[in-house]
Amino acid sequence: MKKFAVLTAALLFLFSFSGRADNDRPITVDQLPQKSQKFIEQYFPKAKVAYAKEEREFLDIRYEVVFANSAKIEFLKDGEWKEVDCKYSAVPAAIVPVKIAEYVAKNYEDVQIVKIDRSKREYEVDLSNGLELTFDTKFNLIDIDD
Repeated sequence: MKKFAVLTAALLFLFSFSGRADNDRPITVDQLPQKSQKFIEQYFPKAKVAYAKEEREFLDIRYEVVFANSAKIEFLKDGEWKEVDCKYSAVPAAIVPVKIAEYVAKNYEDVQIVKIDRSKREYEVDLSNGLELTFDTKFNLIDIDD
């Protein structure tokens, strides 16, 4: 009986805690981390913000900014960018690591990088021709997906 009570209490705790996960709330750009604000000012100075939101999942916090032209930036809790998705236009060149930009320019003429996503282990780059390239942290190509 005691095991059943402990199991029930643990399940209730998990369900109540998971009810708080995926807790998004709208914010203003001024409420973003300073590093995120500077990133937007530097790389998207004329873009009009449609909305910004804070996303909380358990112990993780992320921020998302969507512009009126459908471009989107996702930031980590420390303000570093995680993903830049420009949808229909090129990602600002200064955001893309030089070796990735050189690889794309050399192997895919007249193709733009429209999305870049980075993690601790890799960079994923979407091209305007529909290809998705994956690079490791040393900028070696490790996968091509269409």
